Amino acid sequence: MAVEIKFGTSGWRAIVAEDFTLGNIRRAVTGIAKYVAAQPGQHSVLVGRDPRFLGETFVAEAARILASHGVKPIVIPDAAPTPAISYTVRKLKTGGAINFTASHNPPEYNGIKFSTPDGAPALPEVTKQIEAQIAALGESVIPSAPEPKDKFEEVDAKPDYLKRLGELVDFPAIKKSGIKVVFDPFWGAARGYSCHILREHGVETATVHDYRDVLFGGHAPEPDDHLLGDCKARMKETGAKIGIATDGDADRFGIVDEDGTFIQPNYIIALLFDYLVQTRGWKNGVAKSVATTNLVNALAESLNIPLYETPVGFKYIGELINQDKIVIGGEESAGLTIRGHVPEKDGVIAGLLVTEMVAVRGKSLGAQLKDLFGRVGEFYPNRENFRLTPEVKEKFVEKVKTDPKELSGRKVSQIVRTDGLKLILEDGSWVCYRLSGTEPVVRVYSEARKHSDTDALSAAAKNWVLE
Repeated sequence: MAVEIKFGTSGWRAIVAEDFTLGNIRRAVTGIAKYVAAQPGQHSVLVGRDPRFLGETFVAEAARILASHGVKPIVIPDAAPTPAISYTVRKLKTGGAINFTASHNPPEYNGIKFSTPDGAPALPEVTKQIEAQIAALGESVIPSAPEPKDKFEEVDAKPDYLKRLGELVDFPAIKKSGIKVVFDPFWGAARGYSCHILREHGVETATVHDYRDVLFGGHAPEPDDHLLGDCKARMKETGAKIGIATDGDADRFGIVDEDGTFIQPNYIIALLFDYLVQTRGWKNGVAKSVATTNLVNALAESLNIPLYETPVGFKYIGELINQDKIVIGGEESAGLTIRGHVPEKDGVIAGLLVTEMVAVRGKSLGAQLKDLFGRVGEFYPNRENFRLTPEVKEKFVEKVKTDPKELSGRKVSQIVRTDGLKLILEDGSWVCYRLSGTEPVVRVYSEARKHSDTDALSAAAKNWVLE
């Protein structure tokens, strides 16, 4: 029986040699090729990858399949960051991009992201059409397409993308400050990107994990606190004021402050929002997913800037970037982009802008966050996953359809259903529940207004699941 190929919030992902096989790749790419061929305009598709196992093989196979359906493949021969691929789609005006990546997932995974001609992640109305094309193939086995007579066209995604970053980031200010930086690409697609452009502008930059390892050190290439030990150690050795990291395909970021403290993405989004308004004078709006800190809401109100609260999934923020409605858009899962840039998560520009912000303000991120709290109040976000038994899940699915009046004795003042169920409490703290579509897990996001209330709010949120 053929595997059902579904494109979630960030494409289709599966375990290599289990469901992510050449046979299923051929089916997925055939569906994309049929979709692109049916569209007006440019029938070409960019094909790229991150550094995962067999990436080169998958790119070559996809290129042959596309060509056999009359869609011109343009191949990026080296591993490239997802945002660089997004920028190249726009630059070359292709009909989209196929990107072989499983982002921050463990090394045994790979996946396919499809971007539309605007460089944004494909919206549900597009992925549903692709899925329908794949489903229409039924149980048929797609053979490998023949080798072309001539070599497929190739493009280097790096030069133009880095040139654009040079226009968006104030590198002279970073150099002038004398700041030292450590960059951790997590063996991923941003190797030779962040460090290259910093050094090119005279910024002293050290690296860790700056070589290809398809096993990513034996763990997921995720720039989270517990995996940034080598980055922190290198910072201490070199006297660096900032540590910046990217995940496997460089669409997510991780930031380490000068004292070795990991600054969570929620806070980075808020700090950069404030900084960009201050330094660029942009005031057209700000976007965040419903699960992202309400520190952004408070800041937007303080600055008198329109706020857009979206469902989880960066494609919704990408639309607002394309419409030039926002200064910055971000998600608590470490994705952001800014005005005038790609409508896709960009971990590379995130790290570079944070470096600029520290250099220009001359203050640690911790000090800047304290200042921000002093202006608009304190916010302490948290995220947990709870695995449910089938019985509890069935009961909870019905429960989230109701409008609760209280949460473990705390009065609910507002209910938001942008994505899942978000309960806003009287003191401004909140809890948001989102059920996984692929496993018996509920994702619970919470945000306390006092640090001392973080654990109690988290416990109340969990209790409500199990009550």
